[in-house]
Amino acid sequence: MEQNRGVSEIDLPEQLREIREEFLALDQNERLQLLLEFANELPELPERYRDHPDLFERVAECQSPVYLFVEVDEADVVHLFVTAPREAPTTRGFASILVQGLAGLTSAEVLAVPDDYPQTIGLTRAVSPLRLRGMAALIGRTKHQVQLKRTAA
Repeated sequence: MEQNRGVSEIDLPEQLREIREEFLALDQNERLQLLLEFANELPELPERYRDHPDLFERVAECQSPVYLFVEVDEADVVHLFVTAPREAPTTRGFASILVQGLAGLTSAEVLAVPDDYPQTIGLTRAVSPLRLRGMAALIGRTKHQVQLKRTAA
């Protein structure tokens, strides 16, 4: 089993901790299968955003065209919307992990998510370092947008 570098159980919101535990309970091949399952679960964009690609930020660190947009509502709850092509299941899977793992969290909780979360879910031997950097960039861009929304509020 891989090292759980950098992230303690206490540091993670419940949803991300559960996802992490689910991955770490599996062997390498099963982890890849689970990542593909997450890829299939990435939610479609809400109707209000489908015709507004200008709102989305490109995650340039991803090899595939991945775009994200963050909303922070009146209750300070973060809503993450991500598009990723079906032809990029690894990236799409991690985008889905983030969308599901951050659902319902406040801006402070999202900003507290450890930047090294992608390295702790047991995929460091299964996916390339370039893909892991893309995954980390998804977290970084999400946090950056949350911070901008908090500053503007």
